[in-house]
Amino acid sequence: MPAGASSPPPSPLFRRIILGLLTLILFIAACAYIYENISETRDTQQNPMPGRLLQVSGSTMHIECMEEGSLGQGSMGQGSREQGRPTVILESGLGDSYISWRKVQPEIAKFARVCSYDRAGLGFSDSSSRPRTSRVIAEELHGLLQAAAIAPPYILVGHSMGGYDVRLYASLYPKEVVGMVLVDASHPDQENRFPPELKNMEGSWQREALFVEYSMPFGIPRLLGLCDSDPEVRAAECNFHSAREALAEMKAFSESARQTAATGPFGDIPLAVLSHDPDKPSAELPADLARQTNDAWEKMQEELAHLSTRGTQTVTKNSAHYIQLDRPEGVIDAVRSVVDQSRNSQPIP
Repeated sequence: MPAGASSPPPSPLFRRIILGLLTLILFIAACAYIYENISETRDTQQNPMPGRLLQVSGSTMHIECMEEGSLGQGSMGQGSREQGRPTVILESGLGDSYISWRKVQPEIAKFARVCSYDRAGLGFSDSSSRPRTSRVIAEELHGLLQAAAIAPPYILVGHSMGGYDVRLYASLYPKEVVGMVLVDASHPDQENRFPPELKNMEGSWQREALFVEYSMPFGIPRLLGLCDSDPEVRAAECNFHSAREALAEMKAFSESARQTAATGPFGDIPLAVLSHDPDKPSAELPADLARQTNDAWEKMQEELAHLSTRGTQTVTKNSAHYIQLDRPEGVIDAVRSVVDQSRNSQPIP
């Protein structure tokens, strides 16, 4: 081709091929988007949300409470309860909805009022524009409990990263808290004390979470079997906003750890620390790395029990990280013990 000459324009056939491919891609994307929305609608219709939706700082948040002695949802108010009886508040782990407590909440309701909820952006709760740190989460929980007219005192139960959230709550609102249960809870120094190889894996976990977030509107995680097979769990957790919130909490984990490190000790309030069985390490890690990680975890779990002068630690045999699912009776017994102790206790000074 002579210098300075322009290249020939694409042939009409080439343009038609490109246009056809783009049209096909858009058609497939539209079909996938419709498929995901129909699937989400079907799941929620067949598994309707329990509890109530309440306005908190401009967003709608979901909470489900069961009254003491009841196996169903009870009154959200205070009228039928004895003055001063503690309410148990269940805080889920990173990216988990209220449904992670479904094996324990009805049993706890036999001896105490108990509430589970969805953090902003998870489950049936709307997303929030605020940072997804444990301090913000604690503040939003406080607003939710006020909106629901659930008066203190509270016993806070936190699983995994939820341990950060309940510690921040107890630090911000000490006069409202008369007991805590930490269920295989995260330790604020764990990122420094875990093997360096584990730190290197966090990037891949975030990339996986990012893939789920951006592919969820098109039903790809659902088609790949990444959504839970239980329809009740799918209805609460297999949706775009929950995927986005899980990634946001993951990205804020280090900041939440720094915030949590500044909390405590918590005086002499009843505190139960439940830890998973050392013989049940994470199946996601290579054997050698899992053993090193578990050794560090055991030591940090022992330290959590020293957050109160009345703290105790129990290693829950035959349970992995989700003790409330593997051994729900262990969580129920720990909550019962703290409830009994707290009825003669004072809030955190």
